Amino acid sequence: MWEKGARAGYAVSGVLHIMLGFLIAKIPFGGGEEASSSSALSSVSDNAFGVVILWIAAIAFAALGLWQLADGLRSHEDFKDRVKPLAKAGVYLVLALTSASIAMGSSSSGGDSQAQGIVAQVLGWPAGQFIVGAIGIGILVAGVFHVVKGARKKYMHDLRSVPQGSGKTVRALGTTGYVAKGIALVVVGVLFTYSAVTADPDDAKGLDGAVKSLLDLPGGAIIVVLVGIGFAAYGLYSFVRARYARM
Repeated sequence: MWEKGARAGYAVSGVLHIMLGFLIAKIPFGGGEEASSSSALSSVSDNAFGVVILWIAAIAFAALGLWQLADGLRSHEDFKDRVKPLAKAGVYLVLALTSASIAMGSSSSGGDSQAQGIVAQVLGWPAGQFIVGAIGIGILVAGVFHVVKGARKKYMHDLRSVPQGSGKTVRALGTTGYVAKGIALVVVGVLFTYSAVTADPDDAKGLDGAVKSLLDLPGGAIIVVLVGIGFAAYGLYSFVRARYARM
C-alpha cells in the first residue's frame, strides 16, 4: 500500500512537470503565468474538482517524500546514497505542503518572489552570504548531476525494467528530460551564487526567472521552448518510473 502511494507520487510529479513544461514553453510568446511549481498547482484549483485533485497530489507527494526519507535513513555504505534520497524527500514533502496549503485556500507566492524572500532573510544571518552561496553551489551541483545522469542514461538504473519495445522512447524521454531540468537548475544555482556575491536578494531567481534569463542568449526563445519540451519529457518519463521504478 505504501509503495503504491509512493509510485502515485511519481505519477503526480509527471503531471506537474508536464504543466511546468507548458508554462515554460509559453514564456517566449508572452505567457502570463509564472513558471513555478506553486503556479502550476494553483492552476489546478480552478478546476471543478481542483481541491480533490490537490489533496490527492498532497497525499501522493507525502507518501513519496516519506518513502525517500526512509530510504535515506537506512544504513548506506556510500554517503551519496544517503544524501540523495534525503534531498529528494525534502523536495517532495515541500510539494506536499504546497499542494495542501493551496487546497485549503492559501494563496501561493512561489517562484522568484519566494526565492528572493528566502535569500533576503538568510542574508541577514551571520555568515548569510556564505550560506546563500553554499545553497547556490548545491543547486548548481544538482543541475550538473541531472545533466550528466541524462547524458549518460544513468536514470535507467532507477527502473527495474521497461515496457517491451519502448526502450528507445524511454531513453529519449529520460535523456531529454534530465538534461533540460539540469540546465534550468544550473541557471538557478548560478543566480543564487551571484546573489551571494553581490549580497543582493533581487539577483536570486527561481525557475521562472532562471528560464527567462535564457531569453537573453542568442536563440534564447528557441532554447526556452526546448527546455519546456524537456520538462514535459521528464514528466512523461516520470509516468514510466511510476510503473517500473525500483522501490
